[in-house]
Amino acid sequence: MFVRQISRTIDIAATPEQVWATLTGFTAYGEWSPFIREVSGTAEAGQKLRVAISPAAGKAMTFRPTVIAAQPGRELRWLGRVLVPGLLDGEHSFTLEPFAGGTRLTQAERFSGVLVPLVGTAIDVGDDFDAMNRALRERVEATDTIAR
Repeated sequence: MFVRQISRTIDIAATPEQVWATLTGFTAYGEWSPFIREVSGTAEAGQKLRVAISPAAGKAMTFRPTVIAAQPGRELRWLGRVLVPGLLDGEHSFTLEPFAGGTRLTQAERFSGVLVPLVGTAIDVGDDFDAMNRALRERVEATDTIAR
């Protein structure tokens, strides 16, 4: 089994609950996210989502992952597959950790399967994670400022 992991972290000056509200406010993704452009479904374990992504250096695509973890204010994780398990699986996660100044958000993807070596740079989405994390921080911090 081949594995490739990508992870990006950012600090956000807001509570985990505030970050979670934006992260799971799926209908608004098109307003702020440059990478994951659309999500529909419910952030509950076992539920299917419809996710549309637009990588800066690749082709837009839509897939239907299954939510495998949804712990409010802590973690959202889903698993997507290409055709059959073990061919090309992607486990995407958002982890929220509180700290004195707010929330540390880590967005990660663990790609596994026999196609991992063949897809090459098509799965190198670290820059897209960085862009989305920055946009999420701007959205959450702006919303937090308006709420005060």
